[in-house]
Amino acid sequence: MNGTHPAPARDAAGGVPESLLLVVGVAGSGKSTVARLLADRLGRPYRDADDFHPPANRAKMAAGEPLTDADRQPWLDAIAAWMDQEIAARQPAVVTCSALKRAYRDQLLGGRPGVRLVYLHGSRQLIRSRLVARHGHFFRAGLLDSQFADLEEPEPDEHPIVVEIDQRPETVVEAVMSLLRADTAPVHPTAGAPTARTVPSEEPRMPRSATGEHATGEYATGRHATGEQWQLHHGGQTAVVVQLGGALRHYEVDGRPLLDGFTADARITGGRGQLLVPWPNRVGGGRYHFHGQDLQLPLTEPEKHNAIHGLLRWMPWQLLARSDDGVRVGTTLFPQPGYPFLLEVVAEYRLGPEGLDVAVTATNVGDTAAPYGVGQHPYLTVGTDLVDTALLTVPARYRLRTDERGLPVGREPVEGTAYDFRIARPIGEQRLDTAFTGLDRDPSGPAVVRLAHPSGLHGIDVRLGEGTRCVQVYTGDTLSEPGRRRRGVAVEAMSCPADAFRSGTDLTILEPGGSHVFRWGLGPWGTTG
Repeated sequence: MNGTHPAPARDAAGGVPESLLLVVGVAGSGKSTVARLLADRLGRPYRDADDFHPPANRAKMAAGEPLTDADRQPWLDAIAAWMDQEIAARQPAVVTCSALKRAYRDQLLGGRPGVRLVYLHGSRQLIRSRLVARHGHFFRAGLLDSQFADLEEPEPDEHPIVVEIDQRPETVVEAVMSLLRADTAPVHPTAGAPTARTVPSEEPRMPRSATGEHATGEYATGRHATGEQWQLHHGGQTAVVVQLGGALRHYEVDGRPLLDGFTADARITGGRGQLLVPWPNRVGGGRYHFHGQDLQLPLTEPEKHNAIHGLLRWMPWQLLARSDDGVRVGTTLFPQPGYPFLLEVVAEYRLGPEGLDVAVTATNVGDTAAPYGVGQHPYLTVGTDLVDTALLTVPARYRLRTDERGLPVGREPVEGTAYDFRIARPIGEQRLDTAFTGLDRDPSGPAVVRLAHPSGLHGIDVRLGEGTRCVQVYTGDTLSEPGRRRRGVAVEAMSCPADAFRSGTDLTILEPGGSHVFRWGLGPWGTTG
């Protein structure tokens, strides 16, 4: 029977855990390069699995003969002995090993809870091209078929960090480092805390592929209207991110949905969970002036003569890396009519003790400055049929008045108006499609918008962190599907308000090589019974 391996605990400083890192994958996946870079970044010793092969194994592989399990046993024993030596010395290190079969990994991980598994995943075609181009190594490209024949991809109970290798090695390392920082110890039972691992309530978990060509199962399920489905778990929390637009489809705690999201095969409507890049909300007429150019965007809200919600929400995003509680996805925004700029965009979703954290990083990889804004569009629910009885708190001193096209025409204090939600109160019949600014932030940094159940016993917070300057609250009264109106409250973190491309209000100018980071999160709280 396959053993299970506990997730490693995070170090007290909240950075990368003091774990021994085992980097695995087929030959040609870049194990040595990535492991060396990781060791350099972390200041740790590094050993390559090839160093542990006895001469007889090297001779067989150089002759084009695949190794047998008997051949590999002394090699695995030597690696395990070195790992034990480093663990005994309390010396976190980095070591590579192909470890293609589950039995091999069980031998290296079993009884060693301080070892973290990093799996480098790539297609057979990509890896073959790398091996053909590699000179002077004893492993021949012709042995690749035997490697994939033996490959048993890591299972969720091994808690792997899985990184796609069709990226620069430095980008692979950055993905590993980021997901390592998300490592946490398993959640222990406390009053009102999530304790049981659950799956999304609206659909079953899909079976895992055994092809080795594409990871599926608990981390990713494909062939849906919204593309692959990447599931994250932490304690009683489950989230699902989809390939289409890198959108957040689902989030629940102990079986209670906290997003009014969408199913894997549903068409996304109302912007649900979508990433809004390179601008949130609207650009009036789609026309703006930037650095001497008059630019015209496609009118994606033609009834109001606006360009709405950016250019990436209907594009497929690429999986970059994943672990059981985190996923990194990315895409390239290429120059196009109305936006002749080149951006690389990465979104990372991570579950932890405080809930779900989202970070969106855009980097200008072009040779000219670019205007930029970002937002995200989740709809929250606290289990009420309609939002009318839910209690809303918005820590903002101002709201933006808008015209009939949804474009800002002025700012006014909320004090003394129906838009003052600084103290929690029921939404009632009020129709909201309102941007709030002048956010009051907690001493720790984020501003917090809260939606609570009428009982006040449970709810969900939206943390507005780095790069967030305003928030749009929308009760869904104008949604195209009447049955979904006022079923959830969209709380949209935004780096800038509507029409920022024309007004310049809070607009970010990304210089060549510059990056912008945008952070927000969801924090469930209270009893869930």
